[in-house]
Amino acid sequence: MKTVQSKRLEGLSEKIFLDRYAWKNADTSATKVGDVVLVLTKDDPKFPAKDVGEVVKREGRNVTVKLRNGDLVESTVEKLTLTIEKTPEQMWDRLAGAMASVETSPEKQKEWTDKFRWVLDDWKLVPGGRIAAGAGASEELTLFNCYVIPSPHDSRGGIMETLSEMTEIMARGGGVGINLSSLRPRRSIVQGVNGSSSGSVSWGGLFSYTTGLIEQGGSRRGALMLMINDWHPDLMDFITVKQTAGMVTNANLSVCVSNGFMKAVKEDLEWDLVFPDTKDPEYNEIWDGDLDKWKKTGKNVIHYKTVRAREVWHTIIESAWKSAEPGVVFMEYYNQMSNSWYFNPIICTNPCGEQGLPAWGVCNLSAINLSKFYDEEKHDVAWDELGKTVRYSTRFLDNVIDKTPYHFPENEANQKNERRVGLGTMGLAELMIRLEIRYGSEDSLEFLDKLYGFMAREAYLASTEIAAEKGSFQAFDAEKFLQSGFMKNMVEVYPEVGEAVSKRGMRNVTVITQAPTGSTGTMVGTSTGIEPYFAFEYFRQSRLGFDKQLVPIAQEWQDAHPGEELPEWFVTSMSLSAMDHIRVQGAIQRWVDSSISKTANAPADFTVEETKELYEKAFELGCKGVTIYRDGSRDVQVLSTAKEEKKEEPAAEAVAPAATAAAETTAVSELNTALNAKVTPAQVQGFDRQYKSRPKVLRGATYKYNTPFGMAYITVNDIDGTPGEIFLNVGKAGSDVFAMAEALGRVCSLFLRYGDHGNKVELLVKHLKGIGGSGAVGFGPNRVESIADAVAQALETHAGVTAAEHYAVTESPIAATVETAGPVHGHTHKPYQSKDLCPSCGSASLLNVEGCKTCGNCGYSKCS
Repeated sequence: MKTVQSKRLEGLSEKIFLDRYAWKNADTSATKVGDVVLVLTKDDPKFPAKDVGEVVKREGRNVTVKLRNGDLVESTVEKLTLTIEKTPEQMWDRLAGAMASVETSPEKQKEWTDKFRWVLDDWKLVPGGRIAAGAGASEELTLFNCYVIPSPHDSRGGIMETLSEMTEIMARGGGVGINLSSLRPRRSIVQGVNGSSSGSVSWGGLFSYTTGLIEQGGSRRGALMLMINDWHPDLMDFITVKQTAGMVTNANLSVCVSNGFMKAVKEDLEWDLVFPDTKDPEYNEIWDGDLDKWKKTGKNVIHYKTVRAREVWHTIIESAWKSAEPGVVFMEYYNQMSNSWYFNPIICTNPCGEQGLPAWGVCNLSAINLSKFYDEEKHDVAWDELGKTVRYSTRFLDNVIDKTPYHFPENEANQKNERRVGLGTMGLAELMIRLEIRYGSEDSLEFLDKLYGFMAREAYLASTEIAAEKGSFQAFDAEKFLQSGFMKNMVEVYPEVGEAVSKRGMRNVTVITQAPTGSTGTMVGTSTGIEPYFAFEYFRQSRLGFDKQLVPIAQEWQDAHPGEELPEWFVTSMSLSAMDHIRVQGAIQRWVDSSISKTANAPADFTVEETKELYEKAFELGCKGVTIYRDGSRDVQVLSTAKEEKKEEPAAEAVAPAATAAAETTAVSELNTALNAKVTPAQVQGFDRQYKSRPKVLRGATYKYNTPFGMAYITVNDIDGTPGEIFLNVGKAGSDVFAMAEALGRVCSLFLRYGDHGNKVELLVKHLKGIGGSGAVGFGPNRVESIADAVAQALETHAGVTAAEHYAVTESPIAATVETAGPVHGHTHKPYQSKDLCPSCGSASLLNVEGCKTCGNCGYSKCS
């Protein structure tokens, strides 16, 4: 067998390793000449920058550091990050010893230290970030990434307690999931204070606001998931809350959808929104957000409203189409599939959605690097070595449960009751490229079923072996465990697993999770999670110039086949159809007992109807949740694409929800009338220069900008090859905003079409750009100060005023401009350009990957 060999960490990989995962030396005064350090090269409180270098001189507190690019930086020891570990090998030694230390005898500790060291070597197993940073380095650092805490008790004290728990977890670097369904709906009577409730969504805003404070004040940013169940009276407010600026800005949102609701959608039935009777004398004692449990006790439920299920579903779909939120978790189906169905219901997911958890559940994560298991001689997966790695890795994660410190006794009690672990993968896209399998094809679905079925079988058999040695998880009941939806599928395909569970027991309630691996995947230099590569070609901006570079596997191909285009199995996230993404997710979900963090990327012209089909297909395929990102759908644009081939114009509802095609035609007609298009120059008082009459047919483009007054649709039409007409659609017809926007469009059109005074477009942009009002929307290159500012930006884009500057968006080491290396299936994909600023390094290089924003410059990941 021949696998791809590891190389010394360099560039961004080395920086991520030293900054995030290497064991730190807090005493930087011990720095000496020859030490490899991270030095602060940009002392900005909001966007600091660090670089790797070697200390070449020290005088007192002052040091000179030679960076990897040869530059010398003068600094002080206080501005250095000094690490005890300089290489991954040193970290692997630490982790192997730490995880083996919980074994029951010196002989076992030695045996498993060697086995864990083997599995960690060459990045075959890449531990989760908290494990890598904390295990063996500190007795205080938690080794768990994310938490779900109980739904808030429906009282002021209960809400404050949840807020306190959330804050404590985030301060320690953990993400938090909260289901808001336990909180009474808006305008409900609160008898104790003779008032009414502000509702569950408003309290979600409090949790979101607090998360933002932690992001601003802490060294590690908080991550929050908020969910609500489909029966809650505040459901519609929750779905649309992000359409109100400033309400919930620091949380991911998902709706927990039941099988009954999906049936009602399919059959176009009515749907009741209900809530327990808050006047019940036992309400405060027993209500915890579980409506089924409440009903089973015979308690009264108050009917609030009846809606049509399809209308609610359409609102979810339309909101996801507009802004990628809310996501959907098929929660009833999730619990039917869950191995803990009989004792510990899943109530929420972690912020990235890959781990559905009960109250006080935790994420215990690591990933197998599939790129290391390509057998070049056989042109196949190295199955034996992969199986061995899966088995050792399962024990590695089980040992984490006994090694980690617990800061909350409830977490410890829950985790030791169920021993939940989440073994995932990275490098899938790289492995498939080496095997020449096109991601998303029919062949790939067969391969994925075989690959992930094999890993699930090996992991489950390993868990039964550990159970025979150390005992099953405390809540294990073989008969009930084997009745879960997941185990029924497992036993049908692999009956030996069912026999092993019955005979030996089961150490862990769940074993498999597909988490995002943004930072760790970037560090080891492979594709992250189960996602395809975002792009194979990108541009790197540095002091040495502006250079085009390739992802290593694409570079290998280009070097071996000079002048040839990449073959069809080199696909990227944006070259795949959204349905391809969902089919892959469904194929893998069959063998994942938890869930999957994945984004279905869709082009900008993806319609609302196509989004609906995608969500419903996800349910049909057995996905536990679904998240879509339509290019350009965020108010703060993450990615923008330009295609040479376009679909037919989508329905008006999909292109501009605020304006129908008929309304646009009317607006054009009114504009023609206002401009008096048939008038001659001689008939116009005050204009003595040539007038450009309006042709019968004009061609142009419509640009969408979010402004302080709502979404603006700005149409720029050309006359004789230059912009000659502008009209705006902002706000509701008849409103003051609509009238002022219409007036602005008319005046701009008059200016562009009359007279000959140099570069009119450039002059108009100069006078409109930057005009500000009482507020602004977005930040960085996406900041829109006003409607006038949006018009200026649309004109710039349309006329190419700033085309020469498009590749100089940022001075960061990696400009976030990437393009595929050639046509894929007849399509040429133009550069993608990130316009979203990274909160860690400040560069415009955030990409939406695996349902999580990840920086291509510094490796920052919202979810890890």
